[in-house]
Amino acid sequence: MSSRRRLANAIRALSMDAVQKANSGHPGAPMGMADVAEVLWNDILKYNPANPDWSNRDRFVLSNGHGSMLLYSLLHLTGYDLGIEEIKRFRQLHSKTPGHPEYGYAPGIETTTGPLGQGFANGVGMAIAEKMLAEQFNRAEQGVEYSIVDHYTYVFLGDGCLMEGISHEVASLAGVLGLGKLICIYDDNGISIDGEVKGWFRDDTVKRFEAYGWQAIGSVDGHDPAAISVAVKSALEETGKPTLICCRTQIGFGSPTKAGTASAHGSPLGEAEVLATRESLGWEYGPFEIPDDIYEGWDHRSSGDRTEQEWNDQFTRYQQRFPELAAEYERRLRGELPENWGENMADYIQSAQSQGESIASRKASQNSIEAISPLLPELVGGSADLAGSNLTMWSGSQALTAEDASGNYIYFGVREFGMTAIMNGIALHGGFIPYCGTFLMFMEYARNAVRMSALMKLRSIYVYTHDSIGQGEDGPTHQPVEQITNLRSTPNMSVWRPCDGTETSVAWKFAVQRSEGPTALILSRQSLQHQHRTTEQLADIERGAYILQDCDATPAAILLATGSEVDLAVAAARLLKDKGVPVRVVSLPCVDVFASQPEDYRQRVLPAAVRNRVAIEAAQGDYWHKWVGLDGRVVGINSFGESAPGGELFREFGFTAAHIVAQVEDLIG
Repeated sequence: MSSRRRLANAIRALSMDAVQKANSGHPGAPMGMADVAEVLWNDILKYNPANPDWSNRDRFVLSNGHGSMLLYSLLHLTGYDLGIEEIKRFRQLHSKTPGHPEYGYAPGIETTTGPLGQGFANGVGMAIAEKMLAEQFNRAEQGVEYSIVDHYTYVFLGDGCLMEGISHEVASLAGVLGLGKLICIYDDNGISIDGEVKGWFRDDTVKRFEAYGWQAIGSVDGHDPAAISVAVKSALEETGKPTLICCRTQIGFGSPTKAGTASAHGSPLGEAEVLATRESLGWEYGPFEIPDDIYEGWDHRSSGDRTEQEWNDQFTRYQQRFPELAAEYERRLRGELPENWGENMADYIQSAQSQGESIASRKASQNSIEAISPLLPELVGGSADLAGSNLTMWSGSQALTAEDASGNYIYFGVREFGMTAIMNGIALHGGFIPYCGTFLMFMEYARNAVRMSALMKLRSIYVYTHDSIGQGEDGPTHQPVEQITNLRSTPNMSVWRPCDGTETSVAWKFAVQRSEGPTALILSRQSLQHQHRTTEQLADIERGAYILQDCDATPAAILLATGSEVDLAVAAARLLKDKGVPVRVVSLPCVDVFASQPEDYRQRVLPAAVRNRVAIEAAQGDYWHKWVGLDGRVVGINSFGESAPGGELFREFGFTAAHIVAQVEDLIG
């Protein structure tokens, strides 16, 4: 047996043992891809186990995340801080080795994968980030190259990843953008959960990717290290196109009765088969037992440290020659905002209030981007073919292209799902704060990638315009109803629905500053009335909710509203005041931020003693019962919309001051 095969068999043994001990998991893919992984991680991949966050490391993404024991075995064997006890705790509560790779659980996990195809999309985002960052920071002077950003992104893909529609979206865009440092390796084993994929997946994968503008290398023997090495070196030589390497492998390689069958995919091999596999592989060691010479063959700590030190030496020279660029590079990789950020944004928010423009919040968002972009060179935006409607571009926008990576704007095309998952990859890579836009309704196309950004707590910003029946004539297919509730109920997601330009500027400030999760900005198509505020009210916007208009006496009722409905609440309060009914109006641009405020502030805005409350939002209304209580009312939408001018639809569905007044009068008797 060759030494390379013995090293690969360590992956196979750890994978089948961990799955067997957990009595749960997927041994087939790790056993099938072990030889490919051995070549990549021992000969090609650039990384340092002692410093998993080294900025110039190659990125490795396991898109078919159900094969997580492949990645855990690699991290353990090469010297990352992932001991054998964690391998033994595979799929157990609070372990670093959950069923699918989870970002932040173990060192060396670049992204959370499991929903098939999304790891592929994340890899495209990482490659985009590398290309843009290299253009912004690499320098050449007097024949000396300062290539401080120079790394590859490697992605392992399975049949399922390539069947998912998102793979078409992101592969197409990767070809257009000429991502020459993206190398994907396809585990072409012909097996998925239901059996042999030829019954439902007969694409000519090589031709498909060539049509996208990729280099595609077909029919590589995934169990021949020499063939694998030649294919990867060919990929490294192709600088103008991404590369797909199709490796023919046998799922469950080494298992005497289950190799090449669906039974090796998602279930333990069984005690008897594990013993038989040990014999078949010539693996003479017990469960979780790795001999010293195998550990030595895998250990990458010394070589990884040397590789990083070489880069550190280059970066020291770079710092000496380009001190300001070096400091900016380090700031951006740390995710810190410029020193003058807070002061400049405070000035901009004050100017938005002083100017008092009554404009659509999508336009106010564009104004905010215009103000923010000179302050944040790391801001990179894009839209799913709706730039002119989402208003995601600004005067300094420049398109990213295959030929010119100096751009700061990505034309994603009609690829909402792919766009969002690519954004996740950009955020994961570091050095950028990404945002993207589409209609709120079409968040549905991207929903799972939005959820993944929240799961990983990424600093991603979603610009969702055309936020209600105010969309108008396009009709119910384009009019969101339940989507805001969907976003608000997602853990780690912050959702802002501003009522005017001032609240929109505050929302943008919050979204940029928020580093512990994504932010969704819910914005109107139609113009919104500017609201007058005191200095205190202006400051309180950042608290998520505040008293916009109050009464002299104890309020008989409180009106809670967001977005375009805030001005309706103000108009209704005016009518009620004329009738002698004292009413408080509370603007609630961000409920999750308000919910995190101290109890005394929440009681000041929404005193428990005032039980007569009416929530007003042109969206599905059930969410608001937690805020109005059993005695309160909700003016919302519990059906789909219609096709008509937006103003007419608001009247049709009861979003009028008169209807709100009637609700309050009925509530207080």
